[in-house]
Amino acid sequence: MNNLIFLILGTIFGLLLSLAGATTFDFYAELFLLKNPQLARVISSAVIVGVIGIWLMKRVQAKALMTGEPIAFEKKGKQRGWIYGSLMFGAGWGITGSCPGSAPAMLGEGKFIIIPVIIGVIAGTYVYGWFESRRGRNCQ
Repeated sequence: MNNLIFLILGTIFGLLLSLAGATTFDFYAELFLLKNPQLARVISSAVIVGVIGIWLMKRVQAKALMTGEPIAFEKKGKQRGWIYGSLMFGAGWGITGSCPGSAPAMLGEGKFIIIPVIIGVIAGTYVYGWFESRRGRNCQ
């Protein structure tokens, strides 16, 4: 049953990404060339909704819907690797003209050109986990 709920929510999220233009290569190009602020507004709106949502969840001491366990909000310390990671993320985003988060929605639209990006996201995530496990860190 949980998988069905996640499938429905994921489908709705992908539809919203598509409607917002986050699955259109041209909108990404226009964003990076500072020609069209549409995606900047979408991203800003998502950040604002996320900040308010997390603030509300902390305030009401929210619990996970599926398990009923309290949601823990733990602060993480700054890491030097964030600089390198953000540079790599931004370079990949600019080169591919797509955000890793909207790549599955692009695939759902039939934009099969996104498959190398999805493979890169999966490979990058795996390599990161592999390196972190060698350093003795717990990658959750």
